[in-house]
Amino acid sequence: MTPYPTLAGFNQWATGHIYDCVAGLPDDAYRQDRKAFFGSIHATLNHLLLVDRLWMGRIIGKPVNISGLDDILYTGFQELRDAQRDENKALIDLVGGFSEDDLQSRISYQTSEGIPGERAIWLILTTLFNHQTHHRGQIHTMLTQAGITPPPLDIIYYAMDIGME
Repeated sequence: MTPYPTLAGFNQWATGHIYDCVAGLPDDAYRQDRKAFFGSIHATLNHLLLVDRLWMGRIIGKPVNISGLDDILYTGFQELRDAQRDENKALIDLVGGFSEDDLQSRISYQTSEGIPGERAIWLILTTLFNHQTHHRGQIHTMLTQAGITPPPLDIIYYAMDIGME
């Protein structure tokens, strides 16, 4: 058994908790520049979705065209949340269908700067999940700055929440 279905489920769970917390913010606090890498919570959530789509597109052979990693895909909170929910579900479905051999397959792609790359699917997925955790951590901090206490998002809490041993 590979860890990727667990990581995809965890991603859906953790991102859902982040969106639940963000939903309690007034719009100005949600869009406030908090001096994070992408500035606001809104921009960081957009970046997460954008990069999820970039890697998924590369894996399934449908590249996504962007102008930059700070592109805003959705201006409204609810439409962004809905799009992320759909992307998380697609990722769960994708990784659930991979065999060990599939994970060793290599994918050729171009970076957003046009630089060619080639990596094994297992490394791309590991990068994707690490990237999500990294930016959720930034959002966690921004929520704390905004006076909201986010829940713990360690994977062990996900495991306990779903009854995983």
